Amino acid sequence: QLQASGGGLVQAGGSLRLSCATSGRTIRNYKMGWFRQGPGKEREFVAVIASGGGSYYGDSVKGRFTVSRDNAKNAVYLQMNFLKSEDTATYFCAATTVAWSAAYRPDNFYYWGQGTQVTVSS
Repeated sequence: QLQASGGGLVQAGGSLRLSCATSGRTIRNYKMGWFRQGPGKEREFVAVIASGGGSYYGDSVKGRFTVSRDNAKNAVYLQMNFLKSEDTATYFCAATTVAWSAAYRPDNFYYWGQGTQVTVSS
C-alpha cells in the first residue's frame, strides 16, 4: 500500500514537498515514480528514482522538482519548487521493477497509491 501526502494550496512561485510512504512492502527493490493528473488530462510522468538514487524527470518539471528516497524509511519524496499554475493536479506515487528505459509510462507501474491534491494559485 502506497500513500501520498503533503499536497495543498500554494501560490505560484512557492514550494511543496510531497511524501510517499509504504506499509507492508519494502520499496528497496523498486523504482519509484511520481505522476500527476490534472482535470480532464491524461496521467503525466513527473519523475522516477531508482533504488540507488538515479533519477530522471519529465520535461515540464526539470530544474524545478527533485525526487529523493529513503529506503530505510520506505519513503519517497518529491520536492517541488517554483510552482506554476499548470502544476495543479492530483499527484500519485507508484512502484515498478520495469526496465529503467521504460520507467516513465504509467502503465508500466504495478502499485499505485492514493493521490494527493496540489493546487497552485496564480
